[in-house]
Amino acid sequence: MSSSTHSTSAQSPDGRKEPVVYVVDDDESMRLALCGLLHSVGLRVEAFESSQDFLAFPKSDAPSCLVLDVRLRGESGLTFQEQIAKSGVRMPIVFMTGHGDIAMTVKAMKAGAVDFFTKPFRDQDMLDAVANALARDGERIAAEQSTAAVRSAYDSLTPREREVMGFVVTGLMNKQIAAELNLSEITVKIHRGQVMKKMAARSVAELVRMSESLGVNPKQKKPS
Repeated sequence: MSSSTHSTSAQSPDGRKEPVVYVVDDDESMRLALCGLLHSVGLRVEAFESSQDFLAFPKSDAPSCLVLDVRLRGESGLTFQEQIAKSGVRMPIVFMTGHGDIAMTVKAMKAGAVDFFTKPFRDQDMLDAVANALARDGERIAAEQSTAAVRSAYDSLTPREREVMGFVVTGLMNKQIAAELNLSEITVKIHRGQVMKKMAARSVAELVRMSESLGVNPKQKKPS
């Protein structure tokens, strides 16, 4: 059950979704203290007593992070970290513990944790770690959205346009592509223009980057 209140609305005035910090700790006093700290800087917080409550709660698609206690009642936060990864939840994790040791810290960081604090910790250190985690998740979401947009644009190309794009990103000129595809140069020029327009590419270099992000293999020139 969530034990927090929303300090901000789910969306900012400019339409961007507000970041969310999820807190999982079975110590109620710590949950309340963390909620108060994070609310004090205007963050939306959802806090939970158990990992099961967190997993059952509908997640926001806004930039998010999880502040997680390593020792939860009846389970290990490190084991839960593995469950989160398997469930497809990809938000960064900030660990905290009252019983930290070097081996535990190393294991958590290797598994992708962005920070690890031993209680008691400085409030500003936690706020800095959360800000860093939210920024990292925002970058991940932006990159995924960008790749999805490029994929959608590529899917809108006709088979012939994809062929032409494959040769364009290798650096071939229209005349050379025309010879490769047994087309007229003017036809290749039209297809090339459509590719640049549909992909919203401002240069061949940008088209090359898009091709690489999609994992599209460039066409190989036929041996002469």
